[in-house]
Amino acid sequence: MPETRSAYEPMVLVDTANLPEEEWLEWRRRGIGGSDAAAILGVSPFATARDLYYDKLKVVSYEDGESNWVAKKVGHLLEDLVAEIFHVKTGFQIYQVKKMFYHPVYTYMLADVDYFIRLPNGKTAILEIKTTNYNAKDHWWCDGREIVPINYEIQGRHYMCIMNVDEVYYCCLYGNNENEVIIRHIERDPDYEAELIALEGNFWNNHVQAQVPPPYTEDGDLIIESARRHFGPADENAPVIELSVPLASSLVRYTELQAEKSELNREVKRVENEMKRLQGRIVAEMGRSCTATANSNDGSYTITYKPVIKPGIDKEGLVRLQAQHPDIYEEYVRMSESRRFYVKRSLDEAA
Repeated sequence: MPETRSAYEPMVLVDTANLPEEEWLEWRRRGIGGSDAAAILGVSPFATARDLYYDKLKVVSYEDGESNWVAKKVGHLLEDLVAEIFHVKTGFQIYQVKKMFYHPVYTYMLADVDYFIRLPNGKTAILEIKTTNYNAKDHWWCDGREIVPINYEIQGRHYMCIMNVDEVYYCCLYGNNENEVIIRHIERDPDYEAELIALEGNFWNNHVQAQVPPPYTEDGDLIIESARRHFGPADENAPVIELSVPLASSLVRYTELQAEKSELNREVKRVENEMKRLQGRIVAEMGRSCTATANSNDGSYTITYKPVIKPGIDKEGLVRLQAQHPDIYEEYVRMSESRRFYVKRSLDEAA
């Protein structure tokens, strides 16, 4: 097991004070950054390990395809403000060191830390700044317990390993005032750190350095998005692909799941139809009213049936818009591509 508590100092890879973003990204491709670590462990909500692999080899950058670029930009702009809120809330002294560091032994492990904290006991801790929206703040709780989202926790543990410090604080702003912040704290865990070092080492040495793509193990939506980024849009003239033996074998399980899903969908449809019938009888009795009350042996009920009006345009409206105002249609209507996945078993060939 790697020693995590020995006395060592992180090494400086590059001064980032005046480093343009493109150059910063190039330096980060020389190793594994804090936000990369979650992808290696298969728990990133944004990228797969294969995405990270392609990025390190400069095949495809998953940063380039990030759809929520506004949220990312806002997060950068608010970093100093959130750090100031943390200082006001805790009284801790904070400071920045604008350098990218690497571990003196595991040199592929990189750290570009948001802020450092000078604790009252004289020790140093790390401060990670996060921003989110009001609805996503619930990710910082689980079953009523205060937690750190797993991808952020891994990032913090990655940084503690490189910087050889024992604590990370998080400050996450989810509103527009100083009381709408979440502050969390985690401490170093040598066993967790040893596992992290091993997994990152395997990714760097056996995949990036060996130029062997890591397998896809993540959620299906992430894998599909990753493949889309790498291969581009569909090509109906592309040759038919013969699946590998392991994937071909998995089709048996896929078709079993299809049948199971069909059975569950039938049950869901039955329940929905019964609910709809009951709803129809209630709505018919309400007439034009938007609210009703009822009393029964198990309690009292309030029923609301209020109109929801929202702007929209149907297919016929789009056709008229294209015919009558083609300039507006071209400016505002965007075409999107989706692909339908379907598996059909040929019984005569399987016999």
